[in-house]
Amino acid sequence: MYDTRTQQDYKEKYYLKLLPLGQKYAELLPWGDKITSESLSFFSPIVIWTKFATSQTKHDVLFSAFRDYFKAWLELVDQALPETNSLQILHNKEAQHRYLTWRAEKDPGHPLLKKLVGEDLARDLVRNFLFEGADSLGTKTFLDYFPEYRREDGSVNQKRSVIGKSYETRPWNSNGEFIGEMS
Repeated sequence: MYDTRTQQDYKEKYYLKLLPLGQKYAELLPWGDKITSESLSFFSPIVIWTKFATSQTKHDVLFSAFRDYFKAWLELVDQALPETNSLQILHNKEAQHRYLTWRAEKDPGHPLLKKLVGEDLARDLVRNFLFEGADSLGTKTFLDYFPEYRREDGSVNQKRSVIGKSYETRPWNSNGEFIGEMS
């Protein structure tokens, strides 16, 4: 929910124990080419962002990563304490809504879904299934969160990146520290 490049406390709370797992799969799976700087704010140092030529070995590694990450997620859930600070709960809810709003508008899979099932069904699938909550969790719009995407006519710029910065290699070191340039 929070940008680990700028919110060290969030990274320490949720990711420091997971860094060895992230490093393991960063070594086994290649970086998946460009990721926009805008998108990067929603990813952690342990993200698996990969693209590879199909092979049984790579598929096995990817499935192993899925199992290990899922197990780690379940452990985090088991250890989680309920948040009782009402201000923090509101802050978390808005951060989640911001993320869902971004993904519902800028999901890189949307063009493929549109080709497969048509525009209306693709949009419904993205907004009401994959990123459910984008329309119900909060009242802010995409342009409220990301005004830099507003075109002169008030519509949303459809470019994936308006900043123009992308990362072709992993922008974190093995300690989870951001080593790319901030945008």
